[in-house]
Amino acid sequence: MSNDQEPVLAASRLQPGPASCINPTRSKMFVRDMFNETARHYDLANQIFSLGSGGWYRRACLHWAGLRPGMQAVDVAVGTGLLAREMIALTGDARAVIGLDVSESMLAIARFKLKIPLIQAAAEALPLASASADFLAMGYALRHIADLRAALAEALRVLRPGGTVLLLEISAPRRRFAQFLAAIYIGRIVPLVSLVTTRDHGARTLMRYHWDTIVNYMPPEAVQAALRTSGFENVDCWSELDLFHCHVGSKAFEGAAMPAVNRSKSARKNFFFSREVNLASG
Repeated sequence: MSNDQEPVLAASRLQPGPASCINPTRSKMFVRDMFNETARHYDLANQIFSLGSGGWYRRACLHWAGLRPGMQAVDVAVGTGLLAREMIALTGDARAVIGLDVSESMLAIARFKLKIPLIQAAAEALPLASASADFLAMGYALRHIADLRAALAEALRVLRPGGTVLLLEISAPRRRFAQFLAAIYIGRIVPLVSLVTTRDHGARTLMRYHWDTIVNYMPPEAVQAALRTSGFENVDCWSELDLFHCHVGSKAFEGAAMPAVNRSKSARKNFFFSREVNLASG
């Protein structure tokens, strides 16, 4: 199907409004339709946005959060499989990673790229058994979830006691000058370059939508508070540039205090000055 034949999102659909005002069913339909219509552009747009550092950063966050060989891992909102690919690299076993997403088009791309089980499902209703996973991750999905409380409750249910949840997310910088730079790059340059590169307005629409959700999303402190309220312990956050955030938490053991977690510092040290992440050290 040519680009002329494929649907382009209307500009009015770029602003779903504050999360508290969205009808959950309508929001799920909006997100599913948008990613279905723009899935073919996602990987290229991500490369442009991250300047090629996306895989490196995802791998560092997974390592910092404690993903290791032998763990059963779940990637909620797997998309085209960018995070799942790094999860496979760290676990060493494609059979140890399960991916879920609401978008059929995203899943189709992930299925072509990865040989892992893939399921169409929303984060608020995971068709997985309770206490069946050691590690659950959501890569840049929180901004697209209509009911965060339900999604975190599902993550807690699916994890085994002692299991880890990792949430990668982006929020607008608090400092005015940093927000100005982010608005220029993410809000203007990236959508324009995406349009020029793909020659399809859908790519520009996708990246404009991302910036709109980044600007209007909750600050990292609110995400950490939501994790604690949902029952997670040892909640921590690794932030870079006041823009990129890795939120992590643990599911407690029943009837026992959760021991403190000493997370890897090697993944964080000089992150933006060295492309080497020592995956063997702790």
